[in-house]
Amino acid sequence: MSANRAEPECSDDLAEDVTVLGWVPEPAELSDVELLLDGAFPPLGGFLDAAEAESVRTRRRLSDGTPWPAPITLPVPAEVATADEIELRDAEGAPVALLRNIAPWSDGTTCHVSGPLRPAAAPGGALRRMRPPAAEVRAGLPAGPVLGLVADEPLHHRELAQVRELAAELDAHVLLLPRMTGPRPEILVQALLAARPHLPAGTTIVPVPLARRADPDGDAALAAQVAAAYGATHLITERQVDGCPIPVVEPPEMLRDSEDRWTRAGIGPGSGGLSTAELRARLDDGAPLPSWFTTPEIAEQQRRLHPPLNRRGFTVLFTGLSGAGKSTLARALRDELSQHDHRAVTLLDGDVVRRTLCEGLGFSAADRSRNVRRIGFVASEVTRHGGAAICAPIAPYEDDRDAVRRMVAECGGFVLVYVATPLGECERRDRKGLYRKARAGALPEFTGVSAPYEAPADADLVLDTSGLSQDEAVGRVVALLRERGWVGSWTWE
Repeated sequence: MSANRAEPECSDDLAEDVTVLGWVPEPAELSDVELLLDGAFPPLGGFLDAAEAESVRTRRRLSDGTPWPAPITLPVPAEVATADEIELRDAEGAPVALLRNIAPWSDGTTCHVSGPLRPAAAPGGALRRMRPPAAEVRAGLPAGPVLGLVADEPLHHRELAQVRELAAELDAHVLLLPRMTGPRPEILVQALLAARPHLPAGTTIVPVPLARRADPDGDAALAAQVAAAYGATHLITERQVDGCPIPVVEPPEMLRDSEDRWTRAGIGPGSGGLSTAELRARLDDGAPLPSWFTTPEIAEQQRRLHPPLNRRGFTVLFTGLSGAGKSTLARALRDELSQHDHRAVTLLDGDVVRRTLCEGLGFSAADRSRNVRRIGFVASEVTRHGGAAICAPIAPYEDDRDAVRRMVAECGGFVLVYVATPLGECERRDRKGLYRKARAGALPEFTGVSAPYEAPADADLVLDTSGLSQDEAVGRVVALLRERGWVGSWTWE
């Protein structure tokens, strides 16, 4: 939450003494905002207060006894919770919703706010136009059974055959709800739209911004609630869902016959398809998907969603004390990749970033965190667009390194390299005299002397440059990138 900003606002329709703050929720919380506005979380009209949240956590029910699978809450900084009104915004700063009649509460560690929501602006964007309110979707469905499927991966021949089989068995209309999660939700939607010719006639497709929950049971139950809100009377899922508001239908086992047709197991001899691991291996290697597995149109979208490893972006984050050799290794790695790899390479050196992207930040713990997380955001964008980001900040805190890993891992590869050069060697190399000043008390917050450095226990590679040459150290980084499939082979000189 530390990367989000609370900003005072003026509002023409409020009294002058009303305090309005703008706030950018985290992506998962913004998804909840949009589903609340769309009426996809009935009977909820806003975020839960303390009593309702506790009731859901302990009983999986609202206080009035209505079953509800997961607490829908909005954590905010304490200063935001004191506002009279909060304008919730998307990542680009566009208004999404207004939260009024705010009731702040705390779970002991985090401040939350509850209250009813109303839209702040008319919905925009191509995917948003595909997503009418839940009540409008329900009203447009035909009478009779509606078979719902919440999908977070493309559907291939076997899954399509399962849907057709169940729809025929129940004489049901199909409601397909692409789950808009991950870094490329629009590609998943396109992949599922490409499957429309192979689904029962008239299938309704409505994307939903349903973020994943850490609790698998709560996640599955919440998906069922959303499907029911949009009009599903039955839910296709392999998972047992406690407290599901609609009947669960398990997909039948399907086998491929000698003519590559998918039929229900038991009808005749046949063979299975690709396992999840086999599919991922083919995608990672860039191998073609067989025609018996999927259609060319769906395969194209699947490859866009999961490009080969050597076509995806990645980030290498060097961390270590000042003078450990991070910048030297980062520059050498940049030069090596620029010479041999197809990707555009971006170097985010700690000193350079502080003079540009992070100008004005000091060296307090909070400013150090901001510095590293800004670097992580830029690196994740480089990675998202297929480039290679090489970062060389000190990055002294585990929480910040973890945050960068999460941001980058959503869209590509991440490698954490701990440059574990001993403190004494770092001091010996100190050309700027920084350690000497820190020892004399002139630099009160200097990492390794007067400020802590949390050595990573989860580094993908540990290098001690006091015993390695530059070429040897960079060679080990390149070898790890090759081992993980992010870069190809070239002659190391």
